[in-house]
Amino acid sequence: MAKNKAVNIETIDIGIEEKTRIKIGEGLSRLLADTYTLYLKTHNFHWNVTGPMFNTLHLMFEAQYNELALAVDLIAERIRALGLPAPGTYAAFAKLTVLKEEDGVPNAEDMIRILVKDQEAVARTARSIFPLVDDANDQPSADLLTQRMQVHEKTAWMLRALLG
Repeated sequence: MAKNKAVNIETIDIGIEEKTRIKIGEGLSRLLADTYTLYLKTHNFHWNVTGPMFNTLHLMFEAQYNELALAVDLIAERIRALGLPAPGTYAAFAKLTVLKEEDGVPNAEDMIRILVKDQEAVARTARSIFPLVDDANDQPSADLLTQRMQVHEKTAWMLRALLG
């Protein structure tokens, strides 16, 4: 298997041109960074939530971070299947993500608001990649993006429902 040394891209022939694979991989790398950052934030909130909704939120956040942990693997594996290296460091994720880390520990209601905003942001990242994937007839990436949008939109709705 040959590699394009200039950009560390594997030379593969899956019916998607190299320049398009690179663009899709870059988009999926942003999605991976957003997803991993959301995973960390959700896990942090799971550990630190307090108040009258503790049990509900503690369990809900746990289900959410477990789903996100599985998602990062699927996204990274799709990047690799496209012949690109998947980012995998905090430094790389910090450069690629649109999500912001929280200072301190927000109260439970603010945690919910923050996660709604971040779930919506990850859905937007996935949606922004979709036209490129669709134009390239990259059905595996399209399927992955569709699933991710569904999860993030549903999770944002469920979190919003807690706010009344």
